Amino acid sequence: MGFWLKSLREQQGMSQRDLANALNLDYYTFISQLENGRGRIPPARYRDWATALQVEPRSFVKKLLSYNEPLTYEILFGDAV
Repeated sequence: MGFWLKSLREQQGMSQRDLANALNLDYYTFISQLENGRGRIPPARYRDWATALQVEPRSFVKKLLSYNEPLTYEILFGDAV
């Protein structure tokens, strides 16, 4: 998931600090932690992240689910990641 998030951020030409500011986060280190595979985006913030990264929210959450919950993803969507 971290590599995917980083690639989305970089596609928008954003630094970790830029993304943290767009998300009203106090510390950009949270972005770094996620990009390095530590932690998860809180579900209540999915829409905020999708908006900040200019990704349609439904596809953003679907992709997150494929990384965070691959079995659930496969049961719901029937295609392996």
